[in-house]
Amino acid sequence: MGEKSRLRRSLSRWANVSEAHARDLRRDLGQKAAVTIEEAPDRVPVTVQGSLRTITLRPRGGVPALEAELEDGSGVLTVIWLGRRRISGISPGRSMRVTGRIGRLEGVRTMYNPRYELLP
Repeated sequence: MGEKSRLRRSLSRWANVSEAHARDLRRDLGQKAAVTIEEAPDRVPVTVQGSLRTITLRPRGGVPALEAELEDGSGVLTVIWLGRRRISGISPGRSMRVTGRIGRLEGVRTMYNPRYELLP
C-alpha cells in the first residue's frame, strides 16, 4: 500500500507542475498573442505563439521535414517545415510566433511551412 501511495503522490505532484507550467505559459504569452492555439480556427490565416516542446527530423514522402510541437498553455500545435533538416535558432524551449493556416493531419492540429519569428 505504501508503494502505491508514494506513486500517487508523485503523479499528483507531476500533474500540478504541468498545470502550473501551462498556466505560466498562458500568462506570459497570452497578452501578446492575438489568439491562443486552442481558440485558433482551422483553415484560415492565424498567428499564434508559444514555446517549442520538441523538435524532430521526420522525412515525409522522401523529403526531409523538421517537425516541432508549439505549446502556449492552452494547447499544442504541430509545426512542420518541409525540405528543412534544421533551422538556426529553433530548439526546444525557444519561444516563437508562427503565422499560417492550421489543418488536421490524422486528428492532430498541424501547420505546414509557417512564417515564423523567434522571440527572446
